[in-house]
Amino acid sequence: MQLNKTIPFPNKTRVAILAELEKERRRLMQNQSMNTPGASISLSRPSLKEFRDNLEQQHIAAQQKAALQHAHAHSSGFFITQDSSFGNLILPVLPRLEPES
Repeated sequence: MQLNKTIPFPNKTRVAILAELEKERRRLMQNQSMNTPGASISLSRPSLKEFRDNLEQQHIAAQQKAALQHAHAHSSGFFITQDSSFGNLILPVLPRLEPES
C-alpha cells in the first residue's frame, strides 16, 4: 500500500508550477520583510550611491529651510517649500482674491 500518492504531471508543467511557486514565495517573503522592518536586518553596508543620495537629500532640505527663512525675513510675501521641476527650493504663494461685487 502506497501512502504518498503523486499526481503525474508532464515535466514542463511540473517545472512551470515549481517556478510559479518559487516566484510567489519570494513575493511573500519580500512583502513580509517590508511589513516588519526589524525582521530581516541587512548585514551589508549601504552602497555608496545610497549614501550620496541620502547626503544630497539632507543638503537640499537644509538649503530649503535656509531659503524659506531668508524669504520670510526679507519679504512681505508668503512662500512654501516644494519640489519644483525647475530646481526652485521655495515657491511664492499668491493669495486668491475674491472678485468685488
